[in-house]
Amino acid sequence: MVDCPTVELQALDELWFQVAGTRCNLKCTHCFISCSPHNDSFGYLGLEEVERRLKESIEHGVKEYYFTGGEPFLNREMVPILELTLQYGPATVLTNATVFKTDWLERLRDAEAASIYSLEFRVSIDGPTPEINDPIRGENTFERAMRGVQMLVEYGFMPIITMTRTWELEEDQDVLGRFRQVLHEYGYTRPRLKVLPRLQIGAEATRTEGYGVHDRVTCEMMDDYDAGQLICTHSRIVTDRGVAVCPILLEAPDAHLGQSLSDARTPFALSHGACYTCYQYGAICTNTSVNQIEQSRSTIT
Repeated sequence: MVDCPTVELQALDELWFQVAGTRCNLKCTHCFISCSPHNDSFGYLGLEEVERRLKESIEHGVKEYYFTGGEPFLNREMVPILELTLQYGPATVLTNATVFKTDWLERLRDAEAASIYSLEFRVSIDGPTPEINDPIRGENTFERAMRGVQMLVEYGFMPIITMTRTWELEEDQDVLGRFRQVLHEYGYTRPRLKVLPRLQIGAEATRTEGYGVHDRVTCEMMDDYDAGQLICTHSRIVTDRGVAVCPILLEAPDAHLGQSLSDARTPFALSHGACYTCYQYGAICTNTSVNQIEQSRSTIT
């Protein structure tokens, strides 16, 4: 049995909301919580519940907010939820960018302009071509997502394009270069790009393989390691079942810590294979983890 370390919540800096549950308009073959158009394992969060949690977050010193799913924009209250959140702090929404409406983006542009806080979009596209992306995300999803990125840029946003690495590590620079070029063609001339490691749970465990018995964090591995790199030391996520430790381990029973943010300030044991991936790469879910966001320093011509 692997010796399992435990980490404390150092500060509740980021609060996540699983605002669309596990419902998504896509069925990606690498999704770590197996979201799909028919997965109702977790339910939506309404505006009233989000507002209650935002108010609760103030006493815990939360500095920024993240929204995920499923696909957040399947939640009919997503736009007012983001408008409200921008009264409390910076907001980031993780989306596949395939269901945008112009009036939504107009409202969100105006909400950000009226706020002292920023609104970020993280758009998931798994490669610079349909041939790389569509086998993972579904037929025609590349073109749909790129049109979504184009809409965001037209409304003044600079989305972070995230891609899960389904190619070899040494191909990263080639893939990023090709992605910068194609984004330029869609009007995004100074793109921000982020490569994510695969999380070998959920649908990805079926597509390739799950974690091995030795893919675990040990107490010895934590010696001289900065635990602040782990998302569980500075984040929690609100679901329709209560508060869980992180956006990755939602299907793990021990990841659910209670009904309030106070309940969820408990230590957490790094007993899962996905904890090993976070140990290797840092807090991959947040916008600022291990300098993984690359922004072009000059415009492509």
